[in-house]
Amino acid sequence: MSHTLILLRHGESDWNLENLFTGWTDVGLTPQGVLEARTAGRLMVEEGLHPDVLFTSVLRRATETADLAIEEAGWGELPTYRSWRLNERHYGDLQGLNKGETAEKYGADQVLAWRRSYDIPPPALDIADPRHPSHDERYADVDPDDLPSTECLADVVDRMLPYWFEAIVPVLEQGRTPLVVAHGNSIRALVKHLDGIGDEEIVDLNIPTGIPLVYELDDDLEPISSRYLGDAEAAQAAADAVSKQAG
Repeated sequence: MSHTLILLRHGESDWNLENLFTGWTDVGLTPQGVLEARTAGRLMVEEGLHPDVLFTSVLRRATETADLAIEEAGWGELPTYRSWRLNERHYGDLQGLNKGETAEKYGADQVLAWRRSYDIPPPALDIADPRHPSHDERYADVDPDDLPSTECLADVVDRMLPYWFEAIVPVLEQGRTPLVVAHGNSIRALVKHLDGIGDEEIVDLNIPTGIPLVYELDDDLEPISSRYLGDAEAAQAAADAVSKQAG
């Protein structure tokens, strides 16, 4: 018996378009992002997929993408679970800054290390900074020690994997098909786990916006296969494009 898992990175966001570090900042989709979300819904229908439970982050660009894809697919309401553990990587004090201007200020090599290394986080936010998640009521029930002031990808893996094992794995084991709508780095973290990608290799993996990634898993939830829906060359081109973004 195989198990189907569908992963979907949100469509293009306002801050992706403006070349800003986004992280946990709650921004919406661009018109292009709306189109990508709706196209994702159509692609899943064309492939005969029908998820029966939805997992998203708490950030609007993910929840909007999920809503639009499901509406386009005509699936009605799905049982839905939202968790901060599926949020994008927290970019610390870089959030809201223009990526080009940041490179000019700190140097291109330093910014590249913050963006693409596995275990080097950007400068942390001060807890008094209004951008810190401790000031957001959506995280009022989260242990303050768990709320990040900054994150590297290794941190995202550490906070995402408990949710994978505690929430998503039981759904798969029940024979249900989960749709996980999240972000470039939270999906990279999950793909790293599923495919056993090394710490050095994962930095070169890019997740395109708005294109469903479908895994077939065996009974041990090890991958049998994985593929992006739609045109493979288009998916690769989209992945190459987001390599210049930062979430």
